[in-house]
Amino acid sequence: MKHHALASALALALSTSAYAAVSADEAKQLGTTLTDFGAIKAGNADGSIPAYTGGLTKAPAGFKPDSGYWVDPFKDEKPILRIDAKNVDQYAAKLSDGQKALLKKFPTYVLNIYPAHRTAAFPDKMLKATVRNATGCKTLKEGLALDTACRGGLPFPIPKNGYEVMWNQILRYQGDTNITTTSSRSWVIDSSGKPTITAQQQTTSDFTYYQTDLADRDPKMAWRVFSVTTAPARKAGEMTGLTDFLDAVDQPRKAWSYTPGQRRGGVTLFDELFVFSGKMDRFDFKLMGKKEMYIQSNAYKNVYDCPAPDKALLASHVNPECERWELRRVWVVEATLKPGQRHVYSKRIYYFDEDQTGAANYDAYDQNGALYRAMFQSSTPMYDKNIPYSSKNVIYDFNKGMYAYLNDVTVGGFKATATAPAERELAAEAIVARETQR
Repeated sequence: MKHHALASALALALSTSAYAAVSADEAKQLGTTLTDFGAIKAGNADGSIPAYTGGLTKAPAGFKPDSGYWVDPFKDEKPILRIDAKNVDQYAAKLSDGQKALLKKFPTYVLNIYPAHRTAAFPDKMLKATVRNATGCKTLKEGLALDTACRGGLPFPIPKNGYEVMWNQILRYQGDTNITTTSSRSWVIDSSGKPTITAQQQTTSDFTYYQTDLADRDPKMAWRVFSVTTAPARKAGEMTGLTDFLDAVDQPRKAWSYTPGQRRGGVTLFDELFVFSGKMDRFDFKLMGKKEMYIQSNAYKNVYDCPAPDKALLASHVNPECERWELRRVWVVEATLKPGQRHVYSKRIYYFDEDQTGAANYDAYDQNGALYRAMFQSSTPMYDKNIPYSSKNVIYDFNKGMYAYLNDVTVGGFKATATAPAERELAAEAIVARETQR
């Protein structure tokens, strides 16, 4: 009985320490040596990563508010380094396995490295909530759920384990208004190099976690997104909806789709949406610390000035002249498949920019430990709105020899709308329910 009591007490202590908030003394780093959102304020030793001074909050010349087009503030800069198959080993420590594989496989692929600019900026309200969360926010149910008291700020500015970093990614700040993309396109480039548009969509994302002033917002909801497909013709009229909650155990992801030709609803789960989203129950997420790495940052020319397919898409990879890579400090999280769980991957490694969790490199490995896929998500901070926005990404499948180019937005395709309830999503759900009953 004594042994059982001791074991129970030890298990309770370990559980508490694994998911407890940081101490008040540790939280004093925020605003001093750390930014309010937890990044290291100072630059690195050789100055290739600059100190953080508040981000980019002034629009460059030529920017027109509410145009849906963000002028590139660094359009006149030239690369300071080019990494290719010849010098990849020299810079291997700052590259992911996916980057190295692309460089070694394709002589036409290079990484153009530009000067680093720490442009991420956040509104004061969000930063104050983030500082509050440092000592008050906690995960529940072995990291699979989040306390609703965390709402309004980044959950873990000083993360202590992999689950906390992943929650920062899931709930990365994308504004407290609805973001609508009127012409988001996705492409698949097959092994022969042929690009095919898979969808052009109108999408509205509702970031309920940050909408704390609105009485009609469910405090248990994390975010929701609704989209309507407008092209190609064979898919026009399709609708999808997805809602994630802070407690993925009691309230799993709610997802639906409607295909007019089939006249029925369906359920689809995507755990690679925006690098990662959904429930963290199949993998053990281990925080490996921080390192310096080349990440796609300030990728304005990629998002706004390299239209697909004619300029952005090459036969085997994205046009390197459309990409902008910068040296950043990143959080490294290794996810290993739990015993008894089934998944196409055995391991995943995530690299998240310390300034904005949305920007990321991501590698996934098959059951034999071989590199299966690699994803790169770029960031384009909205300097007029203090939103470090990240959405466009590319994912390479090394097994099939093909890649996908996702969330390509045409000029004028972004719009921030008022924080009204998502009536269109509710109406669409009613259509799905009605058609499913037929």
